[in-house]
Amino acid sequence: MNPLVVEVSATDGAARTGRVVTPRGAYRIPAFMPVGTRGAVKGLDSTDLEALGAEVVLANTYHLMLRPGADVVADLGGLHRFTGWTGHTLTDSGGFQIHSLRPQVDDEGVTFASVYDGAPTRLTPESAVEVQGLLGADIQMVLDVCATLPATPEVLRLAVDRTSAWAARARAHFDRVEVRPEGQALFGIVQGGTDAGLRAESAARTVGLDFDGYGIGGLSVGEPRAEMLDALGATVPLLPVDRPRYLMGVGDPVGMLEAVALGVDQFDCVAPTRAARHGSLWTTNGRMNLRNAVHARDDGPIDPVCPCPTCARWSRGYLRHLLSVGEPTAWRLLSIHNLTHVLGLMDQARVAVAEGTLTALRARTAAVWGA
Repeated sequence: MNPLVVEVSATDGAARTGRVVTPRGAYRIPAFMPVGTRGAVKGLDSTDLEALGAEVVLANTYHLMLRPGADVVADLGGLHRFTGWTGHTLTDSGGFQIHSLRPQVDDEGVTFASVYDGAPTRLTPESAVEVQGLLGADIQMVLDVCATLPATPEVLRLAVDRTSAWAARARAHFDRVEVRPEGQALFGIVQGGTDAGLRAESAARTVGLDFDGYGIGGLSVGEPRAEMLDALGATVPLLPVDRPRYLMGVGDPVGMLEAVALGVDQFDCVAPTRAARHGSLWTTNGRMNLRNAVHARDDGPIDPVCPCPTCARWSRGYLRHLLSVGEPTAWRLLSIHNLTHVLGLMDQARVAVAEGTLTALRARTAAVWGA
């Protein structure tokens, strides 16, 4: 039985809103998942995320299996007990590291050099399932091959074939693994680059394995937005309506709303918090560079209409000072602001879908962000 139930309360074209019901509770869709790579969103703790209204947080399998080790996390009660996070957790499989770290990949799995000490580390579809079982997330992802775009047809074909073969192995092994939380869900991943035919083929092969939900991978990795949306348009209609649809690694405001319009339910990205740590702030008027000298004597908030505690209490001038002198407090306060903005955008998207006004929200957002 699928541990996740999608309850759709309203639609606007292909877009939908509602909630995903899980053994832990439920999370609302569309949803944005802040990224806590090593078990924490940089500069924030679990109480910050709860106060912001985040309902799902992503953690990174590759990093946590190296430090402190999946067995250590398991011994300390799993990710929720380990991190003090009471909401939902999703762990990625390590597939994105195949794209970003360029390890050695073969038909059986992948060999990484540890980013911590250079030691060789092997990950297979089966061991990725086992590691994520130990980590104890609510949702785990299959190991996949994410090709950097643009890519040749041969590279995309190999990525689709390996991803499909690995998904079948992961699906079979998932049912055999004894050490994992009861009700943990397993998501398959669709690859294929920007090739509509390969996307359709990968979707059919992945859906045929009957996963609890479906990730759409291999996008926002170098291709123009229009090509990303075309690939999404060729993929989402082929995914089951009763399962969550997750566009991996996309977190910019325009991209998310365009994907919501195509029927995507959830997103993750490091962009909001990474941008915040560099002084790039997301506001109702678009992007602001807090490092600019014009803000040095500004006593006003980052965004006068923002409801976050950072905007309620501290001025641009003070926050710019903290950033300029390398005070880590700036990371926390600015990350709180950017996450408030992106989580608020998901609130707006849910309302817009329910009211049939998503097209207008997309247009306003695109006008502000120049996209």
